[in-house]
Amino acid sequence: MLKRIALAASLALALAACQDENLSRGSTRHLAPIPPAAMALMSAKGMSKDDPILIRAYKKESELEVWKRGSNGKYALLKTYPICRWSGQLGPKTREGDRQVPEGFYTVTPAQMNPNSNYYLSFDTGYPNAFDRSLGRNGGDIMVHGSCSSRGCFAMTDQNIAEIYAIAREAFASGQRAFQFQSYPFRMTAENLAKHRLDPNMTFWKNLKEGSDTFEVTKEEVQVAVANNRYQFGKDTSVAEAVMQKQQQDEKEVADLVARGTKPIKLVYSDGDTHESFRTALANASGVSDSKLGYVSRTEGISSGPQQVALDDSGREKIDTPATALAFASMKEAPAEAPQPRAVAAAQPVAAAPAAAATASASQETPFYKKMFGGVADLFSTSSSQPAAETAQAAPVTTPAAAPARAKAPVKSQKRAEATTGVKVAQVRN
Repeated sequence: MLKRIALAASLALALAACQDENLSRGSTRHLAPIPPAAMALMSAKGMSKDDPILIRAYKKESELEVWKRGSNGKYALLKTYPICRWSGQLGPKTREGDRQVPEGFYTVTPAQMNPNSNYYLSFDTGYPNAFDRSLGRNGGDIMVHGSCSSRGCFAMTDQNIAEIYAIAREAFASGQRAFQFQSYPFRMTAENLAKHRLDPNMTFWKNLKEGSDTFEVTKEEVQVAVANNRYQFGKDTSVAEAVMQKQQQDEKEVADLVARGTKPIKLVYSDGDTHESFRTALANASGVSDSKLGYVSRTEGISSGPQQVALDDSGREKIDTPATALAFASMKEAPAEAPQPRAVAAAQPVAAAPAAAATASASQETPFYKKMFGGVADLFSTSSSQPAAETAQAAPVTTPAAAPARAKAPVKSQKRAEATTGVKVAQVRN
């Protein structure tokens, strides 16, 4: 009992150390219990709130996984959370201000938990780590936080970060000194590796895959070191052989996919991406302000998804269809009209009137981004009584016809996600 009290006291001191001394300490949102649905899920999977955790994140799929270690010393997946917003492109973070979400293996300690985040709650991922510093990479304060805005962070919504924060807090209070945070460009599947095989980051990504494969084989926290500008993963002979066998099998699957015609591609993002569940919800929303949603960064990135660029073996690029089937207003184009003879061009002037009227009407419609944000208060509100689904699934959405072009709405200033009690919150830098 005394040991547990001492650990709880040390955690409280660590949390206080990362608060701005000028901020009010009245907020208690960081002390909220783990939601009943999450506790029930743990119980169903034979897990406890006291068990150590490990987190894995995937940028392309916009998903974050929380794993729990059982009594057998092996980690098992507890829950997959949809990422509301991440910024930049696939690939590592290299410098301050590049808006990139880092990729690699990081460590999170109690001192990196921030109860007074500018985005409801947050924890620092630990970028830059020893590997990043060995390559001269800079920047910092890369967070997993609430809201739906990213400048190099993982934005999870207030509701989801509250749950993740509480799960991490209980693991720390029960004696875990740090948890591993693994960040990947995508799930290390043969299909992803085949499609991205010509990407200049592939050597680095294969190095990350070695760590991912080690975790998949052992289901234990990966032992990480850095040498010769590479991650080195500690493993005994039997584990090394199992990892090698997995790599050989994966390489064979990649070769088979290439032989069957899988073309190399690259994905170009407007500025990061959003999980399809949020894209679907936002596409169908209307009529409600975004006061509970919080600031959403670069809405054009949410509406269109990534552009898929097909590559051939000679390095030439060909613009392909957008990767998402939910590219909102730009998915359909009217077929080009055949040129008319000069004598007919002036005929039937009345026919243009309906089109002109439609254009005038469209110009008075509610701006696109306000339509998109309506009706999503419950999805982002921390007061919702409904727990998030264990794994979010996207529902198909019928894409409307293209709307007339309109002037781009001015960008809003960043909002602070403060408690209703008026508690001031610390700035999170990305």
